[in-house]
Amino acid sequence: MDHLPAAAVVILAAGAGTRMKSRVPKVLHSVAGRTLLSHAIAAGREVNPSRLCVVVRHERDQVAADALAFDDTVLIADQDDIPGTGRAVQCALDKLVEDGVELRGPIIVTASDTPMLDGGILSELLGSHVAQGNAVTVLTTHLADPTGYGRIVRNHGAVVGIVEEKDATEDQRAIREINAAVYVFEAEVLEKALHRVDQANAQGEVYLTDVIRIAHEQGLRVQGVAVEDSWTVEGCNDKVQLAALGREMNRRIVEEWMREGVTVVDPATTWIDVDVDLTSDVTILPNVQLHGACRIETGATIGPDTTLTDVEVGEGATVLRTHGSLAVIGKWATVGPFAYLRPGTYLGEGGKIGAFVETRNTTIGHGSRVPRLSYVSDTDIGDDTDVSAGVVFEHQDLTEPAEETTEEGTQA
Repeated sequence: MDHLPAAAVVILAAGAGTRMKSRVPKVLHSVAGRTLLSHAIAAGREVNPSRLCVVVRHERDQVAADALAFDDTVLIADQDDIPGTGRAVQCALDKLVEDGVELRGPIIVTASDTPMLDGGILSELLGSHVAQGNAVTVLTTHLADPTGYGRIVRNHGAVVGIVEEKDATEDQRAIREINAAVYVFEAEVLEKALHRVDQANAQGEVYLTDVIRIAHEQGLRVQGVAVEDSWTVEGCNDKVQLAALGREMNRRIVEEWMREGVTVVDPATTWIDVDVDLTSDVTILPNVQLHGACRIETGATIGPDTTLTDVEVGEGATVLRTHGSLAVIGKWATVGPFAYLRPGTYLGEGGKIGAFVETRNTTIGHGSRVPRLSYVSDTDIGDDTDVSAGVVFEHQDLTEPAEETTEEGTQA
């Protein structure tokens, strides 16, 4: 996809999110393996902006740390005591010009709580903005029940304003086209208009949406781009909405992988994070969760009843009723049932970790087997070695051949 240039992307992440009723800031709650804020940063980066700025306030240090952990090139702007999205954007503009760079061209402003908004939608919005020569372009959608959202007010098709529900008249509340809180502004228009915005509204806030009214009053071109799929701009204000977004995003992720040749026996009980990497002819059985940066190679079978986090599974391997994290499972290896692979586990090609086996920081060589009822920690086991049942190994080096052997290999 060709991306048009953007002077900057600004992501608003300063709100407290009180409806979450959580000590965790709203934007740090996770969907499909990423925080809400990380989803917003990923979408913003897809349009290749010159700079990307995240505005923070509530739990400032936690939110800033999450943003920088995901993308260490983002700029962090601090919102002051003046409330409102308009003030948040003013603080972002101040940060963006700190190095003396003049802001010119389109600036995209997004919320940090719409995890299904992606770079494709932002690119389309930016493309419409540039092609139509707009001063402001607003992303909208239509809802059967628009309660709680700002309404889009049009006149002969042009957007003339956005009215927040608390400030809306009865007729305006009947409007079903709502503001998705995603905008493209020409930098000069945005900067000048924000100096005219006040706090004369029901909430006593500096509304970013007032910029639309000001631009229209100045005779500038303001247009709205409506998306049919309202899920892509669905916001998250409480844990009910968080769960609904998680289900819908997961449904789409699973469906996409099935179209790429992955067999998913029961999509309803399969959860796959956005950063998981699968290949064709992988089979996923019921009640499987794949988290983080898992990579599963061709012909592998995962499940049933398996949870893996940041685990690599080689071609043709089988992982049955297993929990594992930060582990590597080689080609044609077998794991489970009821195995627990802790970080640092490496199982070689054709190896086996069997029933009720726990491993940690351990290398098990090619063709070697730990079949049942064992605990292996900080240990290196060589190739073609069999470990008897009920053995506990800690800080061992079993890479040298043992004296007693069997037809199948070395007996430990």
